[in-house]
Amino acid sequence: MNSAPRIVFAGSVNTSRTALESIVAAGGNLVGVLELAPSASRNVSGFAELSDIAARAEVPIVRFEKINSPEVMTAVERWQPDLLFVVGLSQLVADELLNLPRLGCVGFHPTLLPEGRGRAPIAWLALGQARGAATFFLMDAGADSGPILAQHPFDVSPDDYAFDIEEKVNQSIREALGQWLPRLNAGEWAPAPQDHSQASYLGKRTPADGHIDWCLAATDIAQLVRAASRPLPGAYTYLGNAKLIVWQATIVENANIQGIPGRVLNFDSDKRPLLQTGNGVLRLDEIDIVCDSLDTPKLRVGSQLGYSAEDEVHRLRKKVAKLEAKLQRVIEDLELSEFRTE
Repeated sequence: MNSAPRIVFAGSVNTSRTALESIVAAGGNLVGVLELAPSASRNVSGFAELSDIAARAEVPIVRFEKINSPEVMTAVERWQPDLLFVVGLSQLVADELLNLPRLGCVGFHPTLLPEGRGRAPIAWLALGQARGAATFFLMDAGADSGPILAQHPFDVSPDDYAFDIEEKVNQSIREALGQWLPRLNAGEWAPAPQDHSQASYLGKRTPADGHIDWCLAATDIAQLVRAASRPLPGAYTYLGNAKLIVWQATIVENANIQGIPGRVLNFDSDKRPLLQTGNGVLRLDEIDIVCDSLDTPKLRVGSQLGYSAEDEVHRLRKKVAKLEAKLQRVIEDLELSEFRTE
């Protein structure tokens, strides 16, 4: 290469911002930015805009709802990139777009590839199911399986929340790109194939996986809270008709109180609720109560979180029985009315 490769960047989340800022800071030859439109960000955890970074770098930007749209294809063809970075974007990139950059498309994954390929890596890292690393690789037809371009490991503590891990990911992105991009600009190009025999995979997670089962041990619930916390949707339970999201929680050591799992035992001096679990007591350090009505329920000593399946089924059966009785009376009244008319 006689000059720095031309770079186009696409992304939609906080790590996208960090990667784009790092490319600019390292002197990358940025020629265009593709930004997910806010209108398409409804289900994107940790959504972040990129337009301000593009403006400071004085490069053109195109907003998109679908990465494979004709508008994106036209823009990328016009920018004639050597590399297309795709960081923090859940949409799949079509082959037609993958084939446009001269050298290829650069993907990103926050695990020590080939370990931990796949979905929801931040949550799985918090659950101890992979080792962390800011890994940039050449995208191919597989899932996170292409040759590695840059990789900077980081440690995950058992006490790390998802937001702690995200900050470690961001710092490792800065380190990885800060070391690799100057070499790339100098003409180094040495993608290293992954050892596929060492690959492991992480399965899909959904917001429903953050549901709290209060019969689990306090250690398990605390780990779930850490794994589902910001920028993810949060671990959750129910308080009456409201949804209660738990963002942070702490295990209470040597608690001198015992109760029913899911029930508020007491409050500490800072008015934080203490909850009984299947084994141990958990203090809820940060919560949000989300309610559709104006009458938001309040946590009190004795409040029961979550639902009892049998109690809920019994309640619904009683409600259905009442509705059936009302319907039967309406039918009988209609039949009597028709008889009188005749």
